[in-house]
Amino acid sequence: MSQILEVKNLKKYFKTPRGMLHAVDDVSFSIEQGKTVGVVGESGCGKSTLGRTLIHLLESTDGKIFFHGEDITHADKKKLRELRENMQIIFQDPFSSLNPRMTAFETVKEPLTLAGKWSKEEIGQRAEAIMETVGLDARLRNSYPHELDGGRRQRIGIARALALNPEFVVCDEPVSALDVSIQAQILNLMQDLQEQRGLTYVFITHDLSVVRHISDEICVMYLGQMVEKSPAKELFKKPMHPYTKALLSAIPIPDIHVKKERILLTGEVTSPIEPKPGCRFAARCPYASEACREPQKLSEISKGHFVSCVRVNEINE
Repeated sequence: MSQILEVKNLKKYFKTPRGMLHAVDDVSFSIEQGKTVGVVGESGCGKSTLGRTLIHLLESTDGKIFFHGEDITHADKKKLRELRENMQIIFQDPFSSLNPRMTAFETVKEPLTLAGKWSKEEIGQRAEAIMETVGLDARLRNSYPHELDGGRRQRIGIARALALNPEFVVCDEPVSALDVSIQAQILNLMQDLQEQRGLTYVFITHDLSVVRHISDEICVMYLGQMVEKSPAKELFKKPMHPYTKALLSAIPIPDIHVKKERILLTGEVTSPIEPKPGCRFAARCPYASEACREPQKLSEISKGHFVSCVRVNEINE
């Protein structure tokens, strides 16, 4: 299967009065066509910034982004307009990401109109078809966002993202603002659309149970850096990084008869502003040593399983 996206040493820094905030710092990974890569981590770890940088909603500070082997890191306006047809995003909050003055039908038509490729009649037909595909009734075409529930609003967001038939979609916590029952419907819809259209997803979330359900591979981020990358099944079966272990221990188990040891993290979170070299998790890690003060890098522990920890073998003996 061919590679659709490759990211090499990607960095995104923000200037603050206290110094440079390292939101995304030296992140590298690749995605195969038709696959889903989940990106997980606590709030503020840089996962949403990563997603927005991939599709040029934010410009990278350093590093390279390749789409179908072509370097798009510094794409100009003309190139970005072309890329928009192949790279889209589904936002977290469907209420704030939709224009309150536009109906559902107008929202879905907008990207088709801006593309300037079809007649008015064709745009209407395409918009109707994609609304039907995502499960929006024709009777809702003239409804405004405030008149709809969260699930229907998110379906509009999905329809808008898929209107131009993209290959690659960044899903920025697309179900976190929805009720649990609606979450399952939206996740199933997204998986069905992926099968039908051969879509490739970067699925950003802090909910590990969600990412387990939808991902082929999972990247774990901590304070702007990737600390572990693995096939989804293997990550849940055998987490290697101390931070990943702590994250997975926090997943609730519905069976009250099954006892699970919770790993409670202590210590203060390292500042992402002008961070010192070394492991950023060290201040909260029970296994930290002097070796953790040295710069860390992702190393392949087993096939496809990468961990950024100098003590990984000792910890997992």
